[in-house]
Amino acid sequence: MNSNNAFPPIDQADEDGLLAIGGDLSTELLLEAYQQGIFPWYNEGDPICWYCPDPRFVLFPNQLIVSKSMRSILSQKRFRFTINKAFEQVIQQCKTIKRNDQEGTWITPAMEEAYIRMHQLGYAHSAEAWLGNKLVGGLYGIRLGHVFFGESMFSSEPNASKFAFIRYVQQLQKEQVQLIDCQVYTAHLESLGAVSISRNEFSRLLLIHAK
Repeated sequence: MNSNNAFPPIDQADEDGLLAIGGDLSTELLLEAYQQGIFPWYNEGDPICWYCPDPRFVLFPNQLIVSKSMRSILSQKRFRFTINKAFEQVIQQCKTIKRNDQEGTWITPAMEEAYIRMHQLGYAHSAEAWLGNKLVGGLYGIRLGHVFFGESMFSSEPNASKFAFIRYVQQLQKEQVQLIDCQVYTAHLESLGAVSISRNEFSRLLLIHAK
């Protein structure tokens, strides 16, 4: 980052997608970042690192894949779905839940505070899955125009996060959202229809839809 908190051109990112180091987590800078397809990702105690990977993993909402087993779960109505009813709980669960593929969390206290502030301002949103009155799955991210930038999800019951994700994508389809940013490849999201596109194509789509 330069002294004016301006990001370098995204094609200057290294092979891991790292574009810049430094800056802050102010709402203004986060919005500037997301509008360019840049997101923060760093460990507590480290400086803020900003990424814009190539290729980019995305889901086009109309290409959502709902498996036969998930269609059965959706029809059973075992889980209850809500939007923006428990944002702080969702981000807290995403922060603290144990994951097999990583140690610790990248959701630092400063990151948590920044996204709660973004939620209060109407930019960050959550989707929740409930079992009775217990929150058992969910996800959160940033919405700009007709683009949703997914940040993290969690599940404490089998298929709860998939349930919340599918229901939320279906809602985003109704709201004419054209693109869901999944950032980097995961087999879990690939099974739901996510695909890789070039960073240049992702940037082009943001210019059209993230307004």
